[in-house]
Amino acid sequence: MPLIGLTGGIAAGKSTIGRRLEALGATRIDADQLARDAVEPESPGLAGIREAFGAEVIAADGTLDRPALGQRVFGDPEQLERLNAIVHPEVRRLARVRVDAVTANDPDAVVVYEIPLLVESDATLPWDLVVVAEAADDVRRERLVSIRGMTPEEADRRLASQASNAERRAVADVVIDTGGTEAETLAATDALWSDIRAGLVTRRGTTGG
Repeated sequence: MPLIGLTGGIAAGKSTIGRRLEALGATRIDADQLARDAVEPESPGLAGIREAFGAEVIAADGTLDRPALGQRVFGDPEQLERLNAIVHPEVRRLARVRVDAVTANDPDAVVVYEIPLLVESDATLPWDLVVVAEAADDVRRERLVSIRGMTPEEADRRLASQASNAERRAVADVVIDTGGTEAETLAATDALWSDIRAGLVTRRGTTGG
């Protein structure tokens, strides 16, 4: 069962790649959804947040009060690191549970784990392949402004807060250029899928056959 780590910076098009691979037959796991699951009511993650940050970050209905927590950690690297130390291990645990469940059900499944912060969070799952969606910063900035409605300044802050393209390339086995049209990104994803199914792509971008 190939386990593929799919990552890329904000507005780099990784979800376009992930959805395409899912449509082609892969099982897709979304790290953002796992991060939400990790802090559901009565979860170990939420209990850890309550212990670390106090009951004031828990809403009256028992859910995480995200704005209240954001006020505590935004702009405070120490507090943000404290939060990440609680949430990231729980997300990794949930990911492992999901991967194991897929494997038990279908040993031949191709699993794509879409994880925006693969580099930043030092994810340690046993990847068979790391795929990076990459577009130049100016392309991503334009997408953030024109599609997501951010100001140029906000877009720049978001880009600066993440790993660089060079840092992602350092861990990549395959890089898909997403700076062109969506059709070009999908065509490159289709080609990657064909190579994966044929066993032609392995770690560090080498090919078999």
